[in-house]
Amino acid sequence: MPGDGLVKAGVVVFAVGAVATLVTVAPLLLGTEPFPTVAYLVSMLMGVGFALAGAGVLRSVAAQRRQARRTA
Repeated sequence: MPGDGLVKAGVVVFAVGAVATLVTVAPLLLGTEPFPTVAYLVSMLMGVGFALAGAGVLRSVAAQRRQARRTA
């Protein structure tokens, strides 16, 4: 279906961002020196992955609506 690739890519990007978030928060909780700003920017991939997956879902919904209109 259209949009499935976007959803899969969004899940992967979201997972990378989630792991980066856990890695960047751990030093703050453990009392060690925090990571550089670049590590926090990688954490922003969670939002990018969420947006990609959402776009994939919307694309899939649009394709299903088009298909339903053709058959009806």
